[in-house]
Amino acid sequence: MGRGLVLLVNPNKVHPPIAPYALDVLTTSLEAADFEVEVVDLTFHREDWKSCLSDYFGARSPVLVGVTIRNTDTVYAFEQRPFVGEHKEIITEIRRLTDAPIVGGGIGFSSMPFALVDYFGIDFGVKGPGEEIICDLADALVTGRGTDTVSGLIRNTPEGVTRVPPPALTLSGRRTAAALPAGQFEDRTWQVDRSGTYVRRSGAPHKVDNLLYYQRGGLAGILTKNGCTYRCSHCVEPDAKGIRTGRRDVAAVVDEMQSLAAQGILDQHTTDSEFNLSISHAKNLLREIVRRKHADPGNPLNELRLWVYCQPSPFDEEFAGLLAAAGCRGVNVGSDHVRAEMLSGWKITEKGTTYYTFADTERLVRLCHANGMLTMVEALFGMPGETPQSMRECVDAFMALDATVTGFSLGLRLFPHTPLGIAMAERCDGVRTVAGLQSNTATEPIVLKPLSKCSGPVEYERQFMFDESGNFRLVCYFSPDLLEDTDTVTDPSGRWSRSVDLLWELVDPSDYHRVMLPTLAGSSEHDNNYADNPFLTSLGGLGYTGAFWAHWRDREAILRRAQDVGVVGSVGA
Repeated sequence: MGRGLVLLVNPNKVHPPIAPYALDVLTTSLEAADFEVEVVDLTFHREDWKSCLSDYFGARSPVLVGVTIRNTDTVYAFEQRPFVGEHKEIITEIRRLTDAPIVGGGIGFSSMPFALVDYFGIDFGVKGPGEEIICDLADALVTGRGTDTVSGLIRNTPEGVTRVPPPALTLSGRRTAAALPAGQFEDRTWQVDRSGTYVRRSGAPHKVDNLLYYQRGGLAGILTKNGCTYRCSHCVEPDAKGIRTGRRDVAAVVDEMQSLAAQGILDQHTTDSEFNLSISHAKNLLREIVRRKHADPGNPLNELRLWVYCQPSPFDEEFAGLLAAAGCRGVNVGSDHVRAEMLSGWKITEKGTTYYTFADTERLVRLCHANGMLTMVEALFGMPGETPQSMRECVDAFMALDATVTGFSLGLRLFPHTPLGIAMAERCDGVRTVAGLQSNTATEPIVLKPLSKCSGPVEYERQFMFDESGNFRLVCYFSPDLLEDTDTVTDPSGRWSRSVDLLWELVDPSDYHRVMLPTLAGSSEHDNNYADNPFLTSLGGLGYTGAFWAHWRDREAILRRAQDVGVVGSVGA
């Protein structure tokens, strides 16, 4: 049994299923530290999850339970469906069944970790990559060492939710005198295992079953680096993952990819903040894939179908050629907008400068298509300064790209430690609302407080998810300059329906097959929300693989077939 048993739990019951990559990462590190590790995955136990947990704890007694929170909610401004209520129900049941301490983590958890440690009533939390901290925590528990010696660990103490100071950090070449109270915008590369190969399994008892996820329509995630040096105003990742890039060893990453391909998992996608933002590292990784393919015709990497997330720049001819040679089938690019004056305050580097223009997006699409790769280009409407005219210009320019699929989203989910979330809290200053702040469940004007005026990180983070009574109130933002009635803009729960209607009007109906557009109802065959979407569920049920958007143009035929064979019911039923 080694040094003790650590249980890792995936509470995500949303379908299509997404393999909990983080649990493979944590399992790898814990096993290397001589702990026995088991996984209870509730994704495929949506109805019988209680009996699944009861059966497990009736037979096993772990020294530590880790729970991964991939998403706090759908992050979809027109649905605003929270997941943390379901997660709390599961954690409460775990607490009833075991006395083992519980630690939370994951990218969603890391967006508001102090508030979620408090809300879940758990013992510990980890902000950012967890492989080093969870091993140190498990060691402390089995040796009797105080958990206040575990660097970076968030602890639920009688004095409140606090964090053990992390190791000395260096920011912009200067040694910091003290960590910020919520651990925001730190270098987290020390938390990442950059040299080892993450072990990926299929079919092993009490482990993540990667092949099962793949067979149910989920791609296998691949992390080539952790963290992001950019400061895009709506993005949680620089804060949650860290402001420096921790690059993983190229051979270790390709070993992992080869292992998955050998298991029959051929469609793999990058889970970096963006694959090309450390372009030299990305090119070296692609070269290693190509080298192995050429060296051995029997290498399973020869069957690899790679899907990547990128920003419009840097992206040159060499990179496009390497992607194609490595087996890349499609590139998903987050261009977000066309207007330079909006991007200049929105998509920026750590120094506050823009790093691409729309010409870079045009070049990327052109290079991808020339190299036989599909493209999905995404626009994000509703940032401060957005108007009907700026939407119109963006739609026209994006549709002229002739990407394989173009996605248009409207509205932004605000999180506590994104630049936009921080700015809105400072503008409210605890005494006023700001035009554009919205929540479907708001019962009064949304007034946020900056961290400096809160009792601590728990209070500050909670207000982005809950109202003062503890009810769910997911805070979103829509530019008040959009095409809406005054009553909508001033109503904190107003629905921005006219802007949705305008988006549909701006796209020619003959092009509907190649666009994703927001819908007020949510979860329809048209919208681009992921959670329990009938089209996406149909793909998995019918055996489709690869990025879901690669099949988007054929969605009507796919939905009809799924309904005919009983994979899904009638859309909207």
